[in-house]
Amino acid sequence: MEPNDTATRYDQIARWWQTEHQDSPYGIAQLERAIKFTSLRHSALDVGCGSSGRFINILSKHEFQAEGLDISREMINLAKQLHPEVTFYMEDICCWIPPKLYSLISAWDSTFHLPLNAQEPVMKKLCDALEPDGVLLFTCGGGHKNSEISGAFQGQHFEYSTLGVDAFLRILTSNHCTCRHLEYDQYPENHVYIIAQKT
Repeated sequence: MEPNDTATRYDQIARWWQTEHQDSPYGIAQLERAIKFTSLRHSALDVGCGSSGRFINILSKHEFQAEGLDISREMINLAKQLHPEVTFYMEDICCWIPPKLYSLISAWDSTFHLPLNAQEPVMKKLCDALEPDGVLLFTCGGGHKNSEISGAFQGQHFEYSTLGVDAFLRILTSNHCTCRHLEYDQYPENHVYIIAQKT
């Protein structure tokens, strides 16, 4: 489960992703819910932004200065074509150093590709990158213990990991964030989204 391998696989489906997801409603209601918790509308970051720009569109509509980050070169190249005015980072979130604080950070179906040992450091990094009252939206595998799974998607093999819901809540608390909303939004599938706020 190496981030560079994940990048290579997403490179292969970047154009398909843009075509199929540009107008997709998937995750949009959850992002809108997260936005409702924000008190400030400064900068926002979409981690694992992909090539479609759909989260970027929503953040911009709500007057955030939206930025995107993705480890896939092809995803970033295509995203720039749609949004030449937006700052994009082609980076591994494990190594990337945030240049500023953000009012909102979304990591929808992205950080769950990280190795288990990278999950907590990355969550800490995202919490630290929030300004006071800033909001974090992310997805993870549910359950109460850490686990790793793999599966095929659009002809590519992807790997996923989770620390479990209890561990993520502990990490949020220890990094000065409070859970505002937690939902198994695709039940009975083991997919969870969490909205947390910097206290």
